[in-house]
Order: sequence, then C-alpha cells, then structure tokens
Amino acid sequence: MGEIGEVELEIPARSAYVSLTRQVVAAIAAVEPRFRTERIDDLRVAVSEATTNAVEAHADHTGVSRVRIHCLLDVDGDRITVEIRDQAGGFDPATVPVVPEPDHPDRLGFEHGLGIPIMRELADETEINPSGEGTSVRLVVYRSAAVAPPRSIGGPGAAEGV
Repeated sequence: MGEIGEVELEIPARSAYVSLTRQVVAAIAAVEPRFRTERIDDLRVAVSEATTNAVEAHADHTGVSRVRIHCLLDVDGDRITVEIRDQAGGFDPATVPVVPEPDHPDRLGFEHGLGIPIMRELADETEINPSGEGTSVRLVVYRSAAVAPPRSIGGPGAAEGV
C-alpha cells in the first residue's frame, strides 16, 4: 500500500478532544475526492466511538494522559486506516456483552457498551488488540463497498472483514 497521507495526532485523554479527533480524521479522508460523504461519516462515528472508549479507559488510570491516533490514506485512494492507541492497561474484548438487536426488548437495558458493535457495523475492518500497556483499535473504511473485501464474522478482538 502506498500512502499519500499520514497523520499522527496525540490528544489529552479528555472527552473535550473527541470532537477534534472526529474533525481531523474527516478532513484527512476528504483529501481523497473519491471518498463518498457517507463513508467519511461512517469513519467519523467509528473513530469517535474508539476515541471515546480510549478516553474513558484513561479515566481509570492515573499518570497516563495521552491517546494516540494514527491516520493513513493509501495512494490508490481506496481506503483509510485509523489506529487509536491508548495506554490504559488494556481489556479483554471477550468480556464485552453481546448487545441485543435494536428491536429486542432487552436492548432497553443497554445504555452503555454500544461502541464496539457500532465500530464493527460502520468500519469495513475492525481489529481490537489489547495488551498489558493498553489497547489498539484499527479501523479501515474503504471508499465504497465495491472495493471493500467481504466481511467475515469474528469474535470480540477478531479482525472483521479480513
């Protein structure tokens, strides 16, 4: 993959900076005119969810205050990859509860914890890699469904669409 744009963004682990992350990522994706607005919006929401999770994870850890966001736009303009890395000790994706379908009555009990399912729905590829130091979330959005690889079903932490 040949890149035409690569941006590193490091933000304080504060919720006030999540909107800045959304704006920067959307601006990077908009550099490639073949990215449809709908795909940029999908990426913006998925990145927002991942960044919010990273910021919230930092709230439980003292002494760590930065979240890193790495954006890469490839030269062919067919995808943008965003990696969000926190330093908040990591988590086990297998412990994330399965969220009921939107029309199921049990869904009313889920006011929190929808970020990972949202990321998996909106991004063409979602990969969650926890470690002892923190968690890395890699999101890939293709400019259109025509260039995206077929999605595969994977468990929490598995790469989706790979």
